[in-house]
Amino acid sequence: MQYLKSFAFFFFVILIKGHAQNAFQANYDESKVPPYTLPDVLKTTGNVAVKSKVMWEKIRRPEIIKLFEENVYGQMPKSYERLTYSIKNENAGAMAGKATLKEVLIEVVNNNKPVKINLVLFVPNKQKKPVPVFVLINNRGKNNTDPTRAEKSDFWPAEMVIDSGYAIAAFHVSDLAPDDTAKYVDGVLQLYPEQLTANNGMRAIGAWAWGASRVLDYFEKDAAIDAKKVVVVGHSRGGKASLWAAAGDQRFAMCVTNCSGNTGAALSRRRFGETVGRINTVFPHWFTKNYKKFNNNEDSLPVDQHMLIAAIAPRPLYATNASKDLWADPKGTFLSLKNAEKVYALFGLKSNLNSDPPAINQPIINSQLGYHIREGEHNLTTFDWSNFIKFANAHLKK
Repeated sequence: MQYLKSFAFFFFVILIKGHAQNAFQANYDESKVPPYTLPDVLKTTGNVAVKSKVMWEKIRRPEIIKLFEENVYGQMPKSYERLTYSIKNENAGAMAGKATLKEVLIEVVNNNKPVKINLVLFVPNKQKKPVPVFVLINNRGKNNTDPTRAEKSDFWPAEMVIDSGYAIAAFHVSDLAPDDTAKYVDGVLQLYPEQLTANNGMRAIGAWAWGASRVLDYFEKDAAIDAKKVVVVGHSRGGKASLWAAAGDQRFAMCVTNCSGNTGAALSRRRFGETVGRINTVFPHWFTKNYKKFNNNEDSLPVDQHMLIAAIAPRPLYATNASKDLWADPKGTFLSLKNAEKVYALFGLKSNLNSDPPAINQPIINSQLGYHIREGEHNLTTFDWSNFIKFANAHLKK
């Protein structure tokens, strides 16, 4: 009898788990996208039209950053007690002599507590001047950015980037905030405990973006790096963080967001693929407490993701999707870029995006807002990186 009771309980648990997993039904039908109206990116909260780049920079852009801080990503702490850098390992003969490897420890102290960011950096040798750098916010295994190069991954094709004349770097999200509903507090949030009790307090995504800025602080001290040409790159949840990092820190010269989907580059109001309610339920540690108010209530959001794209203007931005990754809403991502064009236009920058998304594997490079849909799954590949390099060539080597 006890065996039967145990079996019945086990079956009940499996049934409940299965029900919870299947309770959310994603919409993948364009005909079922509800009517929606996006917040006007060029109207202030006081309903005043923004007609110049000065008005944008002085009034509207700060408003938008504040709205995202308050409602989505949380506050971004600006101060700390101490910031130090140390080279833990250096090899001038890496990659068969083509590059110099630096393994850098970036240590930030606040409230007498430290957080340690481990940066892997390769710089091409035989360069006559400081070089631009791609820095990846790595949300996958650390083996993808193996400094020994015994293991190589298309997720971070360091050799290809070095051969193109760029430096390439990466840090892991777990150094800032482990991607876990309980352990995310073990990192940056130990330095800023007040964030945990604030309704607009920073959480994991904000912590990763904060970490990207501390890496940029280091680049400003490294004579081999052109710190005015730093490209922040992220995939999926890392792509949400790369957008927030670039929007909040204007020192980043260029942003790449790969398959970032909901609360990344895709419009929330479309309710296509992943939704605000779904992301806040499965990943409650990513965004502010305030963001939960918009679960199944996207139309009440005072922002949408086109405004985050616009906050990066006039700097170049490259967004991607994959053909089989409808969860990340390729069309919604493209529409975000289209709805940010008017802000780039304030700076006299023309977008070359067509009215509809491009065909698969047909990247749009010669545009301040670049975009492609790659054939395949939710991933970061050498095809993606090859186009990031082309986009950087078009915009950072002018």
